[in-house]
Amino acid sequence: MSFGDPNNPYGQAPPPPQAPPAGYGYPAAPPQQPYGYPPQPAYPGYPGGAMMPQPQMPGLMQTARVFLFIVAAVQALAGIGILFVAAAANDVSNKSDSTFGSTPFGDIGHAAAGILFVFAIFFLGLTALSITLGVRLSKGAQGVRITTMIYGILGAVVGLLALIGAANSHSSGALVWAILWITFGGIMAAAMMTRDGAAWFNRPRY
Repeated sequence: MSFGDPNNPYGQAPPPPQAPPAGYGYPAAPPQQPYGYPPQPAYPGYPGGAMMPQPQMPGLMQTARVFLFIVAAVQALAGIGILFVAAAANDVSNKSDSTFGSTPFGDIGHAAAGILFVFAIFFLGLTALSITLGVRLSKGAQGVRITTMIYGILGAVVGLLALIGAANSHSSGALVWAILWITFGGIMAAAMMTRDGAAWFNRPRY
């Protein structure tokens, strides 16, 4: 078959090339994988995040903590009360000096006010110590444990001395307070000495 003169621009154009049938020639290249390592599966996280559950404070330790706060409240009331008495004694002494001049009564009043003021500061300092120990029992170190143990022993000793004095004076109110003080101090000291108490302060921190 002739397709005409190839130099004739008006001649019949040659047919376009036909695509090879399917399956003819080389097979299609497989899809290329991206370079690098294949993506790794995500590791499952801990439920609720990576936080480790915190151990619970032993029951005797919780009781000792409550007692520390109760003792702190009593010490604060005692310190404030003694401070008011000291201020009143100093005011009376000042009025005596302004009226009668310097007298032995005024000097005694000033000395008593000074002593009472020292006692008030002492009780307020114990209040701060009791609150600090009670707060730091939840995450304190061995220093808090030893301080609380000594504090409880001293409190029990003071209560025992008060008990002896109350028994000699036959005062029922002082007797009750002495027994309560011995109980509070003994429980605070015992909570620091038990195995659970030692394990609480030696627990790992996260």
